[in-house]
This record gives sequence, C-alpha cells and structure tokens, in this order.
Amino acid sequence: MRTIRLELARNPDFPEGSINHGYEFKAPLTGDGSLDLDAWQKVKTDCTVHRFWQGEPDEEGHLIHTRGRRWVFSYEEGEEDDEPIFKFDRHHFVEGEYVSITEHDGVQRTFQVVSVK
Repeated sequence: MRTIRLELARNPDFPEGSINHGYEFKAPLTGDGSLDLDAWQKVKTDCTVHRFWQGEPDEEGHLIHTRGRRWVFSYEEGEEDDEPIFKFDRHHFVEGEYVSITEHDGVQRTFQVVSVK
C-alpha cells in the first residue's frame, strides 16, 4: 500500500497550482507505479481517500473500481458524489506526473502527484 498525494496543478484560477486543494489516497501499486487491480481487490476497504479543499469541509471516502472498469473516488453510497478519474488505470503514480479528476461540480481538474510514500 502506498499513500499518494495529489495537489491542484496550475490552471487559470491558480497560476502556481495550490497545495491547499487536492487529495491524499491509499492504493496498492505495481513496481512501475501503476494501480494494482488484483491487490486492490484484496485490500479495497483500506483504499481510502481524503479530499482537502480550502474553504470547504474535508471529505473522506474510498477508491473504488466500478463494473464499467473505471476508477472513482466515492464518499457516500451511490454514484451521485463519485469523482471519476480519467484513465487512472493507465497512470504511473510517481512524483511529477499529472492526473485528471472530474469533481463534484462536474469540472475536470488536473492534479500533480507530489508524493508517493
């Protein structure tokens, strides 16, 4: 299990990015930093996510792999609050890489991997 921290990347609202907006989640990774689906199936209850967003309450949830073969962050039962992660299964979680997440407001934002522990 690894703890991966994502912080908001540069965008028009935050030209320097933001350390105060992002996610920290736990997931099993392969040697090259990819999500390990087989390992996830054994430890999925331990695959948690913490969303931090300045000015909003923190949220706690889980990393879920859906039947549609996509990864989402989910905070409550049902799909209404799910945040799909664009091509999460193709990413390598190493410092400096980028990931796109469609958040609650329907906006897709880019985040940078700032640490993998």
